[in-house]
Amino acid sequence: MPPTETLARVDADLAAGRVPVARQRLRGLVSSFPHDLTLRRRLAEVYRLYGDAAEAGRWMYLEEDRNADETAAFEARYGSFGWRMRALAWHGPEAKAATAFAEAQLVAVRTACAEELGHPVDWDDPASYRDEPEGEGVAPSEPWTVSDVLAGVGCLAAALVFLAVWVYGLVSLFD
Repeated sequence: MPPTETLARVDADLAAGRVPVARQRLRGLVSSFPHDLTLRRRLAEVYRLYGDAAEAGRWMYLEEDRNADETAAFEARYGSFGWRMRALAWHGPEAKAATAFAEAQLVAVRTACAEELGHPVDWDDPASYRDEPEGEGVAPSEPWTVSDVLAGVGCLAAALVFLAVWVYGLVSLFD
């Protein structure tokens, strides 16, 4: 479906009060056309209807006339530059940005992320801007405590009782 048709449906959804549907349609459009700043602006407007300043700031981040409070909320919610890169959902080189300000913002985020992580990052390679190295996302296991053991034994006992009742019922069925 062409973007103009989808935008017409977004307008109809908003007029009918179907804000979540309009938001989903716009998210799909931004995903399909990540370089279109007008779509990002429309999505920010929808998030303002929700009162979600961080998401409005996220989608207005590449605009020069963005709201400072929304930008601060976005930066607070997405604290690391890797998260910001992921949240901005940009694809391809920064040169595809429609404005010089947007290009400068994208370059600044990518450069700061590369400095933060200590290696080059690329918009088209999400693995390059992950916040933690592969395999380090899980906390190490700690030794079991008495309450952990008792909880496990209790669950095992409950499962055995359930199984015994089930088997008893099955045997009684055929007697």
